[in-house]
Amino acid sequence: MVQSPVHVEDSKSGRRLEAWVREAGEDLVVVVGGGQRPHVGCVVLAQPRPSTDVSRNRSASCSVLTIPHHKEEPIARGIAERLAEELGRVVVVTAGVHDDDLDADGVADYLRLGEELGQALAARLIGAQPGVLS
Repeated sequence: MVQSPVHVEDSKSGRRLEAWVREAGEDLVVVVGGGQRPHVGCVVLAQPRPSTDVSRNRSASCSVLTIPHHKEEPIARGIAERLAEELGRVVVVTAGVHDDDLDADGVADYLRLGEELGQALAARLIGAQPGVLS
């Protein structure tokens, strides 16, 4: 089990995303939050499957639930797909980020941070067997 949250931060703006990972048997549940009021804005369930692209070993099928007017799907989907594909495990990601008066640059920052967070989580979890995440 990942004991401490994984986080990424934009040094210029101070914007930050954090993720907590829990195991549910062999599956993973990831909670992503950021901004002044983290919340549940979107939930993505990603299931690994063999890829139809010969250059890739695995792909992922996703189901998405988004609360109307919330825009966290790209963050949650990107992380869920990446982890399902790279780890071969079913992954649920919930994401909620809220900053008051967020502008287009802020949205771009959070989208980039979401990609960085997905990379950091995959790097930390690759090679960890179910039941022994640390």
